[in-house]
Amino acid sequence: MATANAQTATQVAATGDGGDQALIDHGKMTYAEKCSHCHGPGMLNAGTITPDLRRFPDDKTRFFTTVKNGKNGKMPPWGDLLDDDQIGALWAYVSSQRKP
Repeated sequence: MATANAQTATQVAATGDGGDQALIDHGKMTYAEKCSHCHGPGMLNAGTITPDLRRFPDDKTRFFTTVKNGKNGKMPPWGDLLDDDQIGALWAYVSSQRKP
């Protein structure tokens, strides 16, 4: 199933940058499995040091770098656990939830 999801994410990523519902849904699933325990189910986890991801800047490169390499010794690196397609799907989901 993971291979099918990665293939879907790759196919969908070629059609648009975060606007396709299938890619957003894939990112939402990955977020729930890998990210929500620290960042919260709604992208906001009160009482922790994690930022409100709904306010993450519109900066895809920064997002990829942060997810892959971690941040300030507080966010662990995920580059060995998530491939570029999964991170791209996460970006689509986070972007779809952005609040100004």
